[in-house]
Amino acid sequence: QEQLVESGGGLVQPGGSLRLSCTASGIPLDWRMIGWFRQAPGKEREGVSYIRSSDDGTWYSDSVKGRFTISRDDAKKTAYLQMDSLESKDTAVYYCATVHLSRGLWKTTHVEDWGEGTQVDVSS
Repeated sequence: QEQLVESGGGLVQPGGSLRLSCTASGIPLDWRMIGWFRQAPGKEREGVSYIRSSDDGTWYSDSVKGRFTISRDDAKKTAYLQMDSLESKDTAVYYCATVHLSRGLWKTTHVEDWGEGTQVDVSS
């Protein structure tokens, strides 16, 4: 069964940290980007970050650059998103996803596999 299994969401105060994990089961990660999108209430789903399998290259949206760090463990087929200095605007459901490298862009319409989503709430 092909699936992306997510964990690590929760409630945190502004300025706090969380780490999301995404483990691929039955999904080959060769020639893939793996990362996260997020969707806040009433807003469209937007790209947050990805990491490439080919060269470990990374991308971050402007809204999270300098605060979030993405990494991966090939042996565990798991990607991680370390989220620091969290702000209320980061509150959203975070979805793990994969995109084939040939698609080039980190867009929802290019996603091949979706995780079930994990809720992140940043509130005092």
